[in-house]
Amino acid sequence: MPTSLKRRFTLPKRMQGAARSWLEEADRVPRKPRLASSVALVRDAPDGTETWLSYRGGESPLGVVGFPGGSAENADQDTFDWFGPSVGQWAEILGTEDYALARLHVVAAIRELFEETGVLLAGSDESVVVEGTTSAEWVRAREALARQDISFADLLAKRGLGLRTDLLRSLVHWVTPDFAHRRFDTRYFAATLPVGQTPTLLPSKGVWGQWVSAREVMAERDTSALGDVIGEADTRGLALPELLVPATEIILAKMGKAKGCIAYLSVKRSNHLYQAHLIEEDGQLYLEVEAPGAVAPPTEALRVVGP
Repeated sequence: MPTSLKRRFTLPKRMQGAARSWLEEADRVPRKPRLASSVALVRDAPDGTETWLSYRGGESPLGVVGFPGGSAENADQDTFDWFGPSVGQWAEILGTEDYALARLHVVAAIRELFEETGVLLAGSDESVVVEGTTSAEWVRAREALARQDISFADLLAKRGLGLRTDLLRSLVHWVTPDFAHRRFDTRYFAATLPVGQTPTLLPSKGVWGQWVSAREVMAERDTSALGDVIGEADTRGLALPELLVPATEIILAKMGKAKGCIAYLSVKRSNHLYQAHLIEEDGQLYLEVEAPGAVAPPTEALRVVGP
């Protein structure tokens, strides 16, 4: 009968210290996760769907390598011109009755995508998308936004632009494991690359960013191919599970199987809240994710550690 499907992931070495400390603590109280949004930018290519991945240093809850994204900010509550689904419709899409929360995640997604890649989901009306966002003027605007010298709302208002929220698609809702020192409550979205725009790294922060084939990345999952290309001290020689959080890996796997961007973005997804839990078996630590509505294959008994 239908039950939950449990999937196990390798616990990256960088997380094992925090995991062991969590197990040793008598009174385990998880740190409150920060609200965050992330956007999987996609485009069609001859060898399948491509997505933009970037290096994320500093123990990011989104992984060493991941999609553009980050924490929501207070300024994301500012007033914006808004094109596309209403805030109420977005609340329904995201499966929440909290309109302010839904709005915050949508704004943060568009802002983070622009700040990290220069791709801007905005236009002067519901039929127009801005082009040419790689100019020196736009790069200066991104840097000012990153330094919080200017708010995203002011940046757009001065240019007569509003948010094209219709260009976003909701993917999935994830919360960082309880034991992590830095935790995110993340809404993942997807968007196709707008015509006339090209993703670029933010000069002051970017280290590595590149279009990759989702299918090829997953085919090389157990190798260090991607980590070696990035070439950083915490990526070289490491297989994909050491670089990605489970959310990113699952999204990439599904993206790699899709027959193009339209097919991928058209899939109807549930609003199930996903969270990887700590599992210990024979002295080894793993992350286990439970997905609803699937038929679980026979598995050995596992001991779940923590709530």
